[in-house]
Amino acid sequence: MDERQIVVVSGGMSQPSSTRLLADRLAEATAGELHEHGITAHVRVVELRDLAHDVVDQTLTGFARGDLADAQQALAAADAVIAVTPVYAASYAGLFKSFVDVLDPDALRGTPVLVAATGGSARHSLVLDHALRPLFAHLGADVVPTAVFAATDDWADAGGDDVHPLPDRVRRAGRELAARVAGRPPTRRAGLYDAVPSFEDLLGGA
Repeated sequence: MDERQIVVVSGGMSQPSSTRLLADRLAEATAGELHEHGITAHVRVVELRDLAHDVVDQTLTGFARGDLADAQQALAAADAVIAVTPVYAASYAGLFKSFVDVLDPDALRGTPVLVAATGGSARHSLVLDHALRPLFAHLGADVVPTAVFAATDDWADAGGDDVHPLPDRVRRAGRELAARVAGRPPTRRAGLYDAVPSFEDLLGGA
C-alpha cells in the first residue's frame, strides 16, 4: 500500500480546543478516504500554541530553531496540509498568521491544502474565503474547493446547519483532499544536502 504524509496545523490556543477537534475530524476523514484509494496516511499534528515563542524568535532573528524548524521541514515535505485556525477579530488568529509569515515562501507551492476555521457563530464563516483562501493562494498552494467552518452550534446535536451539517462538510472536504493527494506522486522536495557532491565526484571519479 502506498504511503503519504499529511501535516495538520492547528491554531487553537486552549486545551481542549474545538479547533484541534475539527482538525482531527478532517484528518480522520482524509485518511479514511485515502485508505479507499489504497494509500496509508501518516498524520502529524503541529500545535501552534507549543511553538509560539519560537515563532516570535524567528520573526526577530530570522532563524528557526528546535521544534519550529522541525515543523517547517515537515510542512515542506508534506503530501497534503490541513490548516485550521480559530477566528479572532474577524480573521485568522495572529499566531496562525505569524507561523505562515516565517515559512519559506515556496514551502507549500503546489501542495494540496484544506483550510478550515472555528468561531462562535456562523457569521464568522466568511473568514474562509476572505482571509484563509487568499492567504494560501498567495503561497501557491492547491486549495481544495470545500473549506470547513464550525460554529459552536455545529457541535451540538440539535443545532447547526440542517441542510449541510458539519459531518457532511467534513466528509466532503476530506474526500476532495484525498482525491488531490491520490492523483499525484508522493512529494519529493530537495533536501538541504542534496546538492552536495559525493566524495567520489570531488575526487574526480578516482
